[in-house]
Amino acid sequence: MEGDRGVVLATERYGSAESWKYFGKDDSHFNILFQSVFLPQGYPESVSSDYLQYQFWDTMQAFSSSLSGTLATQASLKGVGVGNQEATVAAATITWLLRDGTGMLGRILFAWRKGSKLDSEAKKWRLFADVLNDFAMFLEILAPYFPAFFTLIVCTAGIFKSIVGVAGGATRAALTVHQARRDNMADISAKDGSQETLVNLAGLLVSLVLIPLVTDNPILTLSLFFLFTTLHLFANYKAVRSVVMETFNEARLSIVLQQYLTDSRILSPAEANQREPVFFGKNCGFADCFLYLILAQSKPLPPFISLLNVNTGAFSHLHNAYFLFSFKGHWDMVHESHKLMDKIFSPFLKGVEAAGWDLKRTLLDWDEWRVGWKTKSN
Repeated sequence: MEGDRGVVLATERYGSAESWKYFGKDDSHFNILFQSVFLPQGYPESVSSDYLQYQFWDTMQAFSSSLSGTLATQASLKGVGVGNQEATVAAATITWLLRDGTGMLGRILFAWRKGSKLDSEAKKWRLFADVLNDFAMFLEILAPYFPAFFTLIVCTAGIFKSIVGVAGGATRAALTVHQARRDNMADISAKDGSQETLVNLAGLLVSLVLIPLVTDNPILTLSLFFLFTTLHLFANYKAVRSVVMETFNEARLSIVLQQYLTDSRILSPAEANQREPVFFGKNCGFADCFLYLILAQSKPLPPFISLLNVNTGAFSHLHNAYFLFSFKGHWDMVHESHKLMDKIFSPFLKGVEAAGWDLKRTLLDWDEWRVGWKTKSN
């Protein structure tokens, strides 16, 4: 029996009492080697509890994306003239340079406009990047069938792929910060690269079988592409849904606060993350929820409150607050809001800490203003 239970690590005995034996898990050398090569050191204690589930779905999406990419690459090569005796090397090179150049510009512009949102809304932008990547590959597959617009189509696809590179890489870094529980972000990132390389190698082997089948067969090419794309999007959705972040962003704070205003219950990180929208849906902001809190506690309610749908908590923008405060006789609500916040802030703060939320840092959106001036010389 002892041989079936594993290796004896230690034996403990007190006086003449019965002894206790501690058995180690008898893993095979292959399992130990696989874990050391592809999983972070100290797994599973060194990573977040959602690591394995996320990596499983991330592996599925990477495999399907690799196969879709093979079909798109074949179409692009065909479009630039591979296999066509009339095509010139110069024309193919110019097309490739134009695609890369427009992609570089797209990368810079996207990072400028949306770079500050990629931390706080990592789930949304991660899913957005994969949807956009599938659309870009679809354009590359269609491009050879529209030779007059081939360069325009591949340049558009290049812009989309450059955006994917920025959004995908940045959000992956944000998720790595979440997964690293021993400040081992570099190790997790390196092992994630090893996992992805292994998946791409498997995709390469499958692609060697697919390429002869889909060559000069557009119907089969599109059918397989839509099959792989469906699997890719489903796996991506499951991946971002499996992530349980313990830090507040605007959406998660709004969800927790709305529930607290309803029944004084604090949602756990797992519950709030399940309710967090991963598509680009509108979510009640923190300022709107706080305004709802003020109005809900006002006795009696102003007669025009129904215009703002206070009873359902359906606010759209903070300008509703300015609309409300502009009425004569209700400026005292500004003063009352301060007292009300003092009343609820302490129990709300203690509640979120007890529920397991990490308040040492947040992912709330922020704005920054800077002013510069020059000293006037005499």
